[in-house]
Amino acid sequence: QVQLVESGGGLVQAGGSLRLSCAASGSIFSVDAVGWYRQAPGKQRELVAAIPHGGTTNYADSVKGRFTISRDNAKDTVYLQMNSLKPEDTAVYYCNADICLVGDYHFENYWGQGTQVTVSS
Repeated sequence: QVQLVESGGGLVQAGGSLRLSCAASGSIFSVDAVGWYRQAPGKQRELVAAIPHGGTTNYADSVKGRFTISRDNAKDTVYLQMNSLKPEDTAVYYCNADICLVGDYHFENYWGQGTQVTVSS
C-alpha cells in the first residue's frame, strides 16, 4: 500500500556531491518522522540523518556539516544533500518513514529499497 522510492545514488569522486530523494506513494494520510540510514558492506545499518514532522534535525557525527536532510511535506518527499563526500560514505542508503495510511489510526514504519552511493578516492 505504501512505497518509498529512493533515487539519486551513484558513483562520485571524493569531494563531490550527490542529492538523494525519497518519494512516498500510496494511500497516505500523514507522514511523521523521516530519515536516512546507510549500510556499508560488513557493517550494521546506521542512522545518517532524521527529521521529525515539526522538530529539529538529527545527524550522525560523521556527516555533520556535510549532509543536509530536508523534506517537502506537500510532496511526501525527503531529501539528503551530501557534500564533501568521502570514500567512507560509500554504502547503500535507505529511506525510512513513519506513515499513517488513510483510514488507519496509527503510524507504521516503512523502508525504501535502498540506493547505492559509491565514493571513489
